[in-house]
Amino acid sequence: MTTQPPPIEGVRRSFVDANGVRFHVTEAGPPDGRPVVALHGWPEHHYLWRDLLADPPPGMRIIAPDLPGYGWSGPPLHRWAKDDIATDVQALLDVLALDRVLLVAHDWGAYAGYRMVLRTPERFDGFLAMNINHPWQTPGTVLPHLHKLAYQVPLAAFGMFVHRRTKFIEKVIFGVGSDLTPEDARLFADRFRDPVCARAGRDTYRTFLTRELPSAARNPETRRATVPIRVLFGTRDRAVGVAMVSPETANADDYTLETVDASHFVVDERPDLVRKKLIALAAETAERRTQLE
Repeated sequence: MTTQPPPIEGVRRSFVDANGVRFHVTEAGPPDGRPVVALHGWPEHHYLWRDLLADPPPGMRIIAPDLPGYGWSGPPLHRWAKDDIATDVQALLDVLALDRVLLVAHDWGAYAGYRMVLRTPERFDGFLAMNINHPWQTPGTVLPHLHKLAYQVPLAAFGMFVHRRTKFIEKVIFGVGSDLTPEDARLFADRFRDPVCARAGRDTYRTFLTRELPSAARNPETRRATVPIRVLFGTRDRAVGVAMVSPETANADDYTLETVDASHFVVDERPDLVRKKLIALAAETAERRTQLE
């Protein structure tokens, strides 16, 4: 089992208590630089952002927390409802005295990210989201892809065993279709041997399937996003279809989509494009940030 965070040259690491969670936070770039909060998804942790952390774009402060129960962060006080995760992360921003940030996020981190930009848009200059459905889904966009969620059932039902005692993450999730190296796949998968991480992974899916998915069907999202949203989407995603990130169905003032030949793990596979999109979003929102200061 991986017990220590993997080395990344030049980063600063700390533990920060916020909303009952002991967050492990990895940072790089000048402490007074423009803050960029980077949120990972399952089954990864802050090392997803290793390229940005090892070489931050000029003038940017990259802040990559491990989400509650993931990586080296302590467990949450809840069952990993994404609204609760959004509350935890926003509490972390408060403790770090970050009034307004750029948000870059992947997978479940982006799922929680949408909740944050809809809830408190004044806290975010812009949002770069990768390989997660946007929140404005309808039965027509979801039903054709519902069968792709079958892999989540064993994670929700037997997640402690699956995460800790099998190679499901390493061999199936990463091993089929993604371009991750075996070393990186093992590094991420091994962290889930820890019971805290295994429980968080299980609850991520158990809460989604039993509470959040039914709730979304009964009460579809109606709030409109006012924060600029840029989506980078790997088209070889085996769980999320491109129709689920379509600009035509996004209830947003400023939403654009760029597709790329990559798997669900687009951040690992195309860090060059992630960097390019982040720099572009920072540039186009710089004037708005200046006006608000």
